[in-house]
Amino acid sequence: MSKSISLKGSTRTITEFFEYGINSILCQRGIYPSEDFVVVKKYELSLLKTQDDDLKQYIRQILSQVHRWLLGGKCNKIVLCIVDRDEGDIVERWSFDIDHYQKDEGKEHEDVPLQETQKQIRALIRQITASVTFLPELEDEGNYTFNVLAYTDADAKVPLEWADSDSKEIPDGESVQFKSFSTSDHRVSAQVSYKY
Repeated sequence: MSKSISLKGSTRTITEFFEYGINSILCQRGIYPSEDFVVVKKYELSLLKTQDDDLKQYIRQILSQVHRWLLGGKCNKIVLCIVDRDEGDIVERWSFDIDHYQKDEGKEHEDVPLQETQKQIRALIRQITASVTFLPELEDEGNYTFNVLAYTDADAKVPLEWADSDSKEIPDGESVQFKSFSTSDHRVSAQVSYKY
């Protein structure tokens, strides 16, 4: 019998994916030096995770709030922006759309076995990893920082450390759509936009 994921488990799966996804992007794009990362095994892949305590704490803080919003069904998109420190320009915008399946609306969504979800996550992480082959090289390593945006419902409780922001779109940017993954309660799809 295959095990599907409960809402709490689904939310944990998505939050965990974001943790590895964010770490992977920050390392591959040279936002933090590669020696700040260690290789860990997850989803039957070798993935990167930061050893930098400040960065670890910052990501953990963001994701614990995102986790709460997801549990309450209040968050429908997470965006990771890579920002040029000097100009303040957004050079890349990694966007993750989150669909919540509303079981109470009579649209019964089929259960997705955990193994299937992990297989889909593997495929998506491989695409994110391979994206360095087509994304423009970021000049001046160490000259970039990042922001995380969360798109929440108007009635979501927002802690003080989260400020209102515009959508940080890249005007006239190129966009690449990635694969998505599903749990029994959510579907997450990803894309990256970048300055060409």
